[in-house]
Amino acid sequence: MDAVLKSLPLRASSEPKRPTQAEVEAAVRTLLLWAGDNPEREGLLDTPMRVAKAYKEMFDGYNKDPAEELGRTFEEVEGYQDMVIERDILFHSHCEHHMVPIIGRAHVGYLPDGKVVGLSKLARVVDIFAHRLQTQEAMTAQVANTIQDTLKPRGVAVILEAEHMCMAMRGIRKQGATTLTSTFTGVFADSPDDQIRFMTLLRTSSKA
Repeated sequence: MDAVLKSLPLRASSEPKRPTQAEVEAAVRTLLLWAGDNPEREGLLDTPMRVAKAYKEMFDGYNKDPAEELGRTFEEVEGYQDMVIERDILFHSHCEHHMVPIIGRAHVGYLPDGKVVGLSKLARVVDIFAHRLQTQEAMTAQVANTIQDTLKPRGVAVILEAEHMCMAMRGIRKQGATTLTSTFTGVFADSPDDQIRFMTLLRTSSKA
């Protein structure tokens, strides 16, 4: 199978200069004091270091370009033009309002226009956007629009379903409530029949 390699520009960054490791650890100690604990007790001595390391892993999406993940496509698909769907992509993110977890799954589909992308790349795009501070609505649109703008398929369908810890752990404290969001582009946006077929395939697959 022949691969088409595309060179894509990296995402321009206007982010402020990041603090040093020492500054991050000092900030964590401040939060521990504010919470009412003692950062000098044995169980918390290494917590600032661990938190800094964990944040570097959980928010590594800021260091990656999702469009770059879609840069390698395959055109030798025997004329395949029907839906490609990757369902149940598990993800974890963090709410940008309270910085607590969002736990969910994504279902991503597209109608190719002569070329396809490796299925793992769809999951990577989801993870890159998930590993940033997010709202579910914005993340849904970001995943769909990146695939549409980069691959230029005939259409993209993205559905996210997730539980928000900012709703389960604080405020109204409703555990188990799930939020669903969707974005449709191209043919999916113009054709309710294609939206229905996408949803039907998701339900059929879940019962298999």
